[in-house]
Amino acid sequence: MKIEITPIGYAKTHFKELHNMPVQPIGGMEHIGEIIIQKEFQEGLKDLDGFNYIYLIYYFHKNKGYNLTPIPFNDKTHTPRGVFSTRTPVHPNNLGLSLVELISVEDNIIKFRGVDILDKTPIIDIKPYIKNFDKVTNPKSGWMKSEEDEVAQKRADKRFC
Repeated sequence: MKIEITPIGYAKTHFKELHNMPVQPIGGMEHIGEIIIQKEFQEGLKDLDGFNYIYLIYYFHKNKGYNLTPIPFNDKTHTPRGVFSTRTPVHPNNLGLSLVELISVEDNIIKFRGVDILDKTPIIDIKPYIKNFDKVTNPKSGWMKSEEDEVAQKRADKRFC
């Protein structure tokens, strides 16, 4: 089976290298980024400004390969974990997911807060966060024991750069 994916745009952020970048949107809340949508997809932005959070689905274009048992950034025990139980960037298909705060939509430019994305990252898709669809109660975070402030302070190191 052949799967074709066309980027709809790209990220414009001040992060030019992976090292020392926030590893989750909560760590990049003080940073504003932009998504530049290709003109042919601009009409698809209609009504997006009615939401205040969006999911960005993107391609880790700087990754080389994958690791089925990485040691995640926020694992205090430094234990190798199954890649599908992690939010590391080294998954087999190099897809990233960030839930970010939508600031504005003007023409083909989306401004957002919560930057954990490298500059020029290809954006594959955008989906709105909808509370009645996405809100869960009593979620379990498995092995991940870091508190919210620890996650916000975590920055990328050489492991995935």
